[in-house]
Amino acid sequence: MEIKTEIIFGTRAIIEAINSGNTISKVYLQKELKGSLFSELNGLIKANGISTSNVPVEKLDRLSKYNNHQGAVAQISPIDFYDLEQLIETTLEKNKTPLFLLLDQLSDVRNFGAIIRTAECTGVNGIIIQKDGSAPVNAETIKTSAGAAFKVPICKVDHIKDALFILQASDIKTIAATEKTDASIFDINFNQPIAIIMGSEHRGVNPSILKMVDYKAKLPLLGDIASLNVSVACGAFLYETVRQRMVTSS
Repeated sequence: MEIKTEIIFGTRAIIEAINSGNTISKVYLQKELKGSLFSELNGLIKANGISTSNVPVEKLDRLSKYNNHQGAVAQISPIDFYDLEQLIETTLEKNKTPLFLLLDQLSDVRNFGAIIRTAECTGVNGIIIQKDGSAPVNAETIKTSAGAAFKVPICKVDHIKDALFILQASDIKTIAATEKTDASIFDINFNQPIAIIMGSEHRGVNPSILKMVDYKAKLPLLGDIASLNVSVACGAFLYETVRQRMVTSS
């Protein structure tokens, strides 16, 4: 599978792309960039909730293949993102026990792609990511997902907390995967409308998020290593959900 994420560069070109309605995955900006055109671009980025990173000029040179990038390079997303509230509404109309997945600032595109692939295989109804600080949906993400990124709806929100409020208002229980609990994954009832929250590779689920969720659960670790790769842990949570629901339906 060969998928190319389109790269555009130059401040004016990116402004025009945003104004034309293109789905921008991420904008890379040169550190300490200034000027009226940059201010216009920055205003559009904020107004449209586009993820950004401030990077050294060397990275911009590589991304643009050493073209005149004027301090700004953008990735056009190969997919369109879904509106979360609309997705929840349409899912609940068809499914009494929906399954959603929230990724709290997961940063590695290979982990992201692997999770999307497992999500598609386990019947996840939607994946929710934060606009800032999350891995982009780019060519590598889609390749690692084996194309599943085209099949599973993905939503972007300003903050994971926003998604939690919306999900809980829809009577969807939220379950955080974390070692900061005594509850085992096997103590949780996954046979109900749920959203599973997986944390970032280095920090796990944000403490402020842990205070909001309905349940916290951990996986038993019997060896000397203190944690699992996040995509592996996510797979375990998703397949425990599948197991419980298959037992109930049989």
